[in-house]
Amino acid sequence: MPEGDTVLITCRRLHAALAARPVTRFDLRIPKLALADLTGSTVLEVAARGKHILIRFDVGQTLHSHLRMDGSWRVGPAGVRPRGRDFEIRALVGNAEWLAAGFRLHDLALVASGAEQELVGHLGPDLLAPDFDRAEAVRRFAGQPRREIGEALLDQRLVAGIGNVYKSELLFLHRLNPWQPVEQVPDLAAVLDDAGRLLRGNLGDHNRSTTGWRQPGQQYWVYGRTGKACRVCGTAIRRDEGSPTGQAAPEERITFYCPACQQVASRG
Repeated sequence: MPEGDTVLITCRRLHAALAARPVTRFDLRIPKLALADLTGSTVLEVAARGKHILIRFDVGQTLHSHLRMDGSWRVGPAGVRPRGRDFEIRALVGNAEWLAAGFRLHDLALVASGAEQELVGHLGPDLLAPDFDRAEAVRRFAGQPRREIGEALLDQRLVAGIGNVYKSELLFLHRLNPWQPVEQVPDLAAVLDDAGRLLRGNLGDHNRSTTGWRQPGQQYWVYGRTGKACRVCGTAIRRDEGSPTGQAAPEERITFYCPACQQVASRG
């Protein structure tokens, strides 16, 4: 599931293949951008902003994309057909050496680089940014004191980079009831510090882990472990689908938790 760590890994791979090289292939396969052509320009850099990917070109244009739940960018040698189903390709950006293919991309947009803020300006502090502003993130959470902490952690306007995996894992690690209000979280700064620590700790490996173990079935404390014994107390892990009226995407409303460790008396 693409979260802040996956996005940054993707951006680093794209940057290594595309940056400082003239573009020899540029193809955007959505109707509103089908005629766009940046062939002959040069990629300056590929940057991550929370879960957003920004490919910047020397002609003052930026290609924006979002992976959401199912998107991906794949890099392969130029002249070799990208692995995957052609009809799922939304973007192709290539040079004499490498071809980057974007599959099932979301929110694809081509904007003036000076207008990037129109796409990402709403985001809160980026947990993986070198200048992450924890105080500002805490301030934003404090501005919504009665909001459920599980929902708040997913709101990219408060802090950027957390998805459903890290939400569930952070709540367990801090023994927080996912439905308790933000104002009742004893140490929100510590939660955000751990969020950054976990994200950074998984930058070198797509085989994400929050437990320290990367063997299949051992990576997580609660995420994806419905019905299995809690690694701490032995209680069966539960899964909650969330409210259909919430602001999070349907997949992100799913919460995995230990009812004993996280003091959840009953759901439904």
